[in-house]
Amino acid sequence: MKRILLFIATNLAVLLVISIILSLLGVNGQSGGMGGLLVFSAVVGFTGSIISLLTSKWVAKRSVGAQVITQPSSEVEAWLLNTVQNLARQWNLQTPEVAIYDSPEPNAFATGASRNNSLVAVSTGLLRNMTRDEVEAVLAHEMAHVGNGDMVTLTLIQGVVNTFVVFLSRLISGMVARNDNGEVSQGTYFVVSMVLQLVFGFLASLIVMWFSRQREYRADAGAAKLVGAPKMIAALQRLKGQTSELPQEMMALGIASESSRDSLLSTHPSLDNRIMRLQRM
Repeated sequence: MKRILLFIATNLAVLLVISIILSLLGVNGQSGGMGGLLVFSAVVGFTGSIISLLTSKWVAKRSVGAQVITQPSSEVEAWLLNTVQNLARQWNLQTPEVAIYDSPEPNAFATGASRNNSLVAVSTGLLRNMTRDEVEAVLAHEMAHVGNGDMVTLTLIQGVVNTFVVFLSRLISGMVARNDNGEVSQGTYFVVSMVLQLVFGFLASLIVMWFSRQREYRADAGAAKLVGAPKMIAALQRLKGQTSELPQEMMALGIASESSRDSLLSTHPSLDNRIMRLQRM
C-alpha cells in the first residue's frame, strides 16, 4: 500500500510542479475563458505523461540496470531472444529490445513509446526460478501488453484525467476566490487550486488504477491465447508469495502483484483472481 501511495503521490507532485512553474511564468489559464482554461489544463495534464512515455525505456533501463541482449552470450539468452521474436511475429510487430536485469525476485515488465518501439525485460530471478514454459508465458504476457498498446493507452488515460483534475480545480477555485466586486484573490485562488488538485488527483487515480487492473486481465488472456492457459496459470501460481522490488515509478509495469486481494488502489488484480479468470477460459 505504501508503494501504491508513493506512485499516486508522484503523479500528483508532477501536476503540482508543472502548475506552479506555469503560474510563475504568468500562464495560469485564468485568461481566455473556459477555452483557455481547458487548453492550459491539457498542457499541464499531458506534459508529464507524454514525457514519461517518451523516456520510459531509458528510465527503465537505468532504474533496474537492465542489459539489452544485442548478441546472445549464452543458450539462455539465445532462447529468450528467439522466444520474444516468435511472440512478436504472432503480433505482427517489430521485435522489442530484450533485456535482463539482476534481481532475485521473479519479475518482468514491458514498456516503450509505441508498439514497435518497446522493451521487454526479465529478472535473473525469473529465469532461475521458473521453468521454460512458465517464462514463455510471462514473455507472452508482456508481449500482450505491447501488442495491446497498453503503455500508450495508459498515458492517454492519465493525461485525460489529469486534464480534468486541473480544469475542475481551477474552475472551482476561480469561483471560490472571486469577491463581490468580481475580482479574484490570487492567494486564495492558488491555495484552493492546489488543495483541489490533490483531492481530485487522488480520485482520478482510482480510474487509472482500475484501468491498470483491467489491462493485466487482458494481458493474461492474450498470453493464454498465444501459449495456452495452463502455462499462464502455472506462471502466476509460481509468482504467489513474491514481492515486487521494482522502483515505485515502475511498479505498475511488473507482472508480479504485491496485493493478495483486489482494492481500489491496486495496480494489479490479485493473483488468485487472475488465475480464476484464466481457468474460466
